[in-house]
Formats: sequence, structure tokens, C-alpha cells
Amino acid sequence: MIRNQPNQTEFIDFIHPFGGKLPASNRWINLSQLVPWEDVQTLYSKGFKKTNMGAPALSGRIAFGALIIKERLCCTDEETVSQIQENPFLQYFLGLHQYEEAPLFDPSMMVHFRSRFSQEDLQKINNEIITSALSNEDAQPSEDSDQDPPSHGGKLLVDATCTPADITYPTDLKLLNEAREKTESYIDLLHDPLISKRRKPRTYRIQARKKYLTVSKQKRPGKKKIRKAIRQQLGFVKRNLSHLDTLLENGSSLTLLSNYQLGCLQVIHTLYAQQLQKHESHSNSIQDRIVSISQPHIRPIVRGKSGTPVEFGAKLSISHLASGYVTVDKLSWDAYNESGDLTGQIESYRKRFGYYPASVHADTIYQTRSNRRYCKELGIRLTGKQLGRPPKQTEENKAVLEAKKKEMQQDERDRIPVEGKFGNAKRKGSLGRIMAKLSHTAESVIHVGIIVLNLDKYLREVVCWLVQLYLNHIKLTNIRKSRNEIFYKVLA
Repeated sequence: MIRNQPNQTEFIDFIHPFGGKLPASNRWINLSQLVPWEDVQTLYSKGFKKTNMGAPALSGRIAFGALIIKERLCCTDEETVSQIQENPFLQYFLGLHQYEEAPLFDPSMMVHFRSRFSQEDLQKINNEIITSALSNEDAQPSEDSDQDPPSHGGKLLVDATCTPADITYPTDLKLLNEAREKTESYIDLLHDPLISKRRKPRTYRIQARKKYLTVSKQKRPGKKKIRKAIRQQLGFVKRNLSHLDTLLENGSSLTLLSNYQLGCLQVIHTLYAQQLQKHESHSNSIQDRIVSISQPHIRPIVRGKSGTPVEFGAKLSISHLASGYVTVDKLSWDAYNESGDLTGQIESYRKRFGYYPASVHADTIYQTRSNRRYCKELGIRLTGKQLGRPPKQTEENKAVLEAKKKEMQQDERDRIPVEGKFGNAKRKGSLGRIMAKLSHTAESVIHVGIIVLNLDKYLREVVCWLVQLYLNHIKLTNIRKSRNEIFYKVLA
């Protein structure tokens, strides 16, 4: 049977589900108790001058809380502002005392929020969250609390990944074509004040476009065709750059270009020099190669993965503690060998817990001779295959070899959580494609993504702890009821 639903004509009849108060069981209310807001405000306010001039700045809780909301909901800046405007729970999370109907800030302020937190500030906030979470885990007294701490304990999981940026797959021909088109637009702008004085330089843009499309639209162009097309685009870009110099000599000014266009023009000069050197030397690699004109800080990161052997973005090295929390050890836009971070990651573990890890679970790239020697001197077991030829299997050492094989398999299974953290950050969060265009704002996005992972872990532990307390309370209540029933039955 289907009932006819009444039409909703007036907002007066809409029933408010909260009864005038927000329920304390909401996830955003619980999450607001886990963020160190005082430390956030201290780190946020140090970038402002103490003057009475100008409009008052938004609080650090609003700035950092908006970044957490954006990462947790995985939405755009505009959608983040709309969600905050419509949701009273999010406004409580940002520290407001009552519901505000108007937007708290413009979506463009999200860029300033990301800029005002440095890498060091975000690492301090992350460390404070981890310290608070670990102190809550150790709050229960144990029988061995009076004994000295051990020299080794726990497992340390380390790994590195690339956080891809939001750019198209760069090829030499595509970059040169983009550089040619930008320089053509700059020539048009710089020639405007000289229209009646000088003849406009010829750029041959129609001819250059046709030559580019002739090769780029082919499914599998040969190396000779690609090389010839690159040589042609190099000539067009060189011609345009010389035209720009001529226009400046004839009285035009760079003030006609915006700051973004001036930055792109500098990048185009560097890009032309790199591509010319690469073309003349017949080389496939070049140092500090530019793969994006609008984001020149991005570098190619060779990962060796199937399907995507090369990724373009920042390289991230993390440590996964045994408790499930993650720390950022290194974040760089340049390609580097992550095996050099292992000693610092082990020392950070000792500084945090007071002892070295019993075992370090890492990928093959970490298992260098220097790292093996370092771990051996400290009595740390570094997982992986031993150096040299494997011993021959005989009846005497068969049991030993089988035990080592099972141990290696278990070590690989123990390394799964650190790979899972990357998967959560990239699929559930925004680390799978960094939309921020500036280098420092992209770094803030990456750090906030790791902080949200730790906050989610912290929140799950708190909720589980509260549920366990509730179940224990119910259990004790039932036991007391049963005892009282037995007592009264005996008396009867």
C-alpha cells in the first residue's frame, strides 16, 4: 500500500530534529575534542603583526578546521564553504557558539589558510595529535609500570610514494606547443601600445598549429617525426622570444603582463633552454626538467609501478608506527632515494618512545648495505632477503629454511598497513590528485591529508573506548540485577 505524501508548502511545519541542542554523539563534535586548538592558534597567529589597524583576522580554529573539513569531505573550496554554511555541526567544529546563516568567509580564503601553515607548523600539530593519542592508550596502569623501559620494542613501517599533481601527461612536443601559444598571446599584449607605431611581428601561428596537429593526432608517430616536430616548435618559440625582446626595445613594457604571465614567461625561457639542450645532445633526461609551465616546481618521479612507471608530483616519505599513526618524515618536489631517510626515521622512533624498534619493515630499496650495517649495530632486525646466494636446501637445514621463509612472508604481511595508509589517503582523501597549484599550498594539502588520517584513527579509538565503557556498564548493571534477584529470592 502506498500512502499519498503531503506537499511541503511552508517551512513553519518543518520539525527540527535536534530539539534546540546538538547531540553529543555526533562525529564532528567528538572530533573537535581531539584537535589541539590552542597549539593551532599559537602557530597560526605568529604570522600576523600585532597592530590595531585593519579588519580582525579569522581565528586559527576556523582556518585549520576548514582545511580538515575540506580534506575529510573531499570537496572543493566552494563546496566547503557551502557545507559549513548549511551544517550546524561543522560550525560547532569551527568554534562558533551559535548558528550563522551567512557564509563565514569567501572560498578564496582557503588559499590563504593553506599558505599560513608551514610544513613545520603542520608537523608540530600532527606530532601533538599522535602524542595525545598515545598518552591516552598508556593511561591505564600496567603491572610492569615500575620496570625500566626496554631497549627495543614495537615495529616500524616505512615507505614512500608520490602524490600526483593535477596536470596533463607532459610530452616535449606538448610543452613546446603550449609555450608557443603563450608567447603568441604575450606578443599580442605587448604590441597593443605600438599598434600605430610599429608593424606587428609575424608569428606564423596558423602554420605552427597545423604542424603540431599533424604529429600529435597520429596514433603512433615515429621517433623521426616527433623529433622533426620538436625542432619546428623550437624554432617557433625562439622566434617569438626574440619578437618579445624587440617589442621591449621599441618601447613596450612588461607591466602590461600580469604576475602570473611574467612567471610563465620566465619558465618558458628555461623550458626552451632545456628542450634545446635535450634536442641537440640526443638525450632523454635533463636535470630539473620542467613538466608544467604553470607549475614549474613539479618534477617527474620514477616509481616503477605497472601502468604508471612515472608520476608527476611531490615525493612523500612516511613512518607508520605500531599504534597505527603516521608521521611525515620528508616531503620534496625533487626525486630522491628514500633509503637515505631510514636512519632519521629510526632515530625519530627512539626519540618518541625512548627505545629503538625491534624490527623495521621496509621495501627492497631500503635494504642497502649501509642501512643493514646501521640496523645490525643497533640490534634492529631489518626485514628482507639476506645478501649473497641462498643456501642449498638439505635435510639438516630444511626446517630452518622453512622457518625463515614463513618469517619473510609474515614480514610482508606486516608491511601491508603502511600501503593501506597510502590507499586511504589517495582514494578516500585528496592525495590521489593534488589540486593546489602553488608549491607551499600543495604541501599544506599533503600534510593535512596525513593529519586527517591520524584524526580518523584517533576518533575510532575514542568511540570504541566509549562503546566498551557502555557495554561494561550494562554488564555490571545486569550482574547487580541478577544478584539482587537471587538475594530477594533467598530472603523469600
